[in-house]
Amino acid sequence: MSGLFAGTPLERPVRCEVCEEPRDRCACPRGAHGEVLLPKDQPLRISREQRRKGKAVTVVTGFDPAASDVGGILRQLKAACAAGGTMTRADIEIQGDHCHRVATILQGLGYPTRVHG
Repeated sequence: MSGLFAGTPLERPVRCEVCEEPRDRCACPRGAHGEVLLPKDQPLRISREQRRKGKAVTVVTGFDPAASDVGGILRQLKAACAAGGTMTRADIEIQGDHCHRVATILQGLGYPTRVHG
């Protein structure tokens, strides 16, 4: 374990700056660079797009894929909207116009949201 003063009597494990747990037991979401990235630090943009044949799709962008469980959030949104959906990289697409319902759910999870369109 490489911590502060490693190999000396003053050795202490490196702790998380948010939860104060040792780094190996910390459950805080971390971004690609290793810094703590909480949901409140990931502003999301929710928009409605028209696809072929006039079909509406709700698109959520702005997730950090390393710090967010995008797949779990997608499952939760699909169940709440009773619609199909998919994930493309770090974006979520839900079939139909569900902008305000999706915004309410994501705000409940701690994400700041903006609805466009």
